[in-house]
Amino acid sequence: MKTVFAASCAGMNQSGFRASYKTSSLRSYLVSLILTALFATDVVRAYTGKTRYFHFNLDYQNFTRLCKTKPMLVINGQFPGPTLWAREGDRVIVKLTNHVKDRNITIHWHGVRQIRTGWFDGPAYITQCPIQPGQSYTYNFTITGQRGTLFWHAHNSWIRATVYGAIVILPKPGVPYPFKRPMNEVPIIFGEWWKSDVEAVIKQAIQTGGAPNISDAYTINGQPGPLYNCSADDAFVLPVSPNKTYLLRIINAALNNELFFSIANHKMTVVEIDAVYTKHLETDTILIAPGQSTNVIITADQPEGRYYMAARPYISANNQVDNTTTTAILEYRGSSPTQQPVFPRLPPFNDSNFANNFSKSLRSLGSSKYPSKVPQTIDRKLFFTIGLAVKPCFPGQFCQGGIRLAAAVNNVSFVLPRIALLQSYIFNIPGVFTGDFPDNPARTFNYTGPQLRNLNTHTGTRLSRIAFNSTVQLILQDTALVGIENHPIHLHGYNFFIVGQGIGNYDQRFDDKNF
Repeated sequence: MKTVFAASCAGMNQSGFRASYKTSSLRSYLVSLILTALFATDVVRAYTGKTRYFHFNLDYQNFTRLCKTKPMLVINGQFPGPTLWAREGDRVIVKLTNHVKDRNITIHWHGVRQIRTGWFDGPAYITQCPIQPGQSYTYNFTITGQRGTLFWHAHNSWIRATVYGAIVILPKPGVPYPFKRPMNEVPIIFGEWWKSDVEAVIKQAIQTGGAPNISDAYTINGQPGPLYNCSADDAFVLPVSPNKTYLLRIINAALNNELFFSIANHKMTVVEIDAVYTKHLETDTILIAPGQSTNVIITADQPEGRYYMAARPYISANNQVDNTTTTAILEYRGSSPTQQPVFPRLPPFNDSNFANNFSKSLRSLGSSKYPSKVPQTIDRKLFFTIGLAVKPCFPGQFCQGGIRLAAAVNNVSFVLPRIALLQSYIFNIPGVFTGDFPDNPARTFNYTGPQLRNLNTHTGTRLSRIAFNSTVQLILQDTALVGIENHPIHLHGYNFFIVGQGIGNYDQRFDDKNF
């Protein structure tokens, strides 16, 4: 799939631009990302916002799933963590205290536009140093020009497998939704569950140089559902009243996999993606990428009973994945709790046609109240190849064939610094990064064709400097160097527009005409 983004970047003291439109897909290019980072023309309504305070405490708590109890890191003793409710225009202050003795922590506010508040975006060693044991850090940002569903999660190592929760941004007081107000609004969060310690899983992968062990289950609101062993009673239940409408705020907090999601015998109407209203799209199934949020409206218009809500992975490549199904239950009030739920029909696990067609069907609302102001001029053009490559093993490391897998963009694999990048930039600390990340790949080749002989990648902490208020077109081109698969893309702090997408290699002579 080819996809084109566009955006305007506003300043080095901000933390990138927000993203979580899905993916550069199977043998695909994500074409021009118009990065419109800072909209100076945003109109501020009379509502000046409130200041909302939250206190997050990180500690260990025992949880039992799949007949196994383990201690795991959570916020405020909850899994998933607490939902952060606010309104557009509100100032949000979150004090995070690390009570554990053996882990550092940061929290990323995934999808929140960070306008001159890059210090509080949250990725460890990028915008801040991690919060050490016994220490606290206060995040402070204002929600500007956004309303909808996002989420927060830990942003160092694999702690995010258990440390995450929903962000619900309501419209300003008196501002209606661009759809009929539902009776109730319910966060639905997908996750992954490992019986073992998730930090041990990623540590083993780093030591061996291979892919991490797959998860043992998926979860919906922290519960795997009765299709898994020892889980007959471990299901999230959503009670509904006949003929009432509900807004499901769906979040994919799974680490690795895109997921199909469907509700037996019930249609869903997509009304928002990643805190951006969309044209209404009625569907039996949605596809949601890791880090993505999707709001859907459902109506309880079926006979009284119980209906499964089910999610399972979309597998875009011949890789080993957790190919299981997690379920929750939509239960009509008054129905028997012993009634066997009806199961939905999900697409086949490798249904790329559905995946691509669903993605192409998503459109911004584009109304007079919520216009789609796509920039018409481009200041900077970037072309990034993305995919897997290989690197030599660490000295003294044992890994198969003497090589280890590495993700790469333009054949550069990122090396995490020991001093936060934003800190080093603001305080002019030398030797932390270089500003020479390439705008284009070093050489042109058949990106989605047969494998090359040389699969090695370069390493470095190399950054791309972008001028304040510039409009950037970013083409993302998938590669088939080690394998072909979807690569969900998330850009911190900003919104962007998808203006094109397609299968195979991007060709400027033909593809730009379709933007």
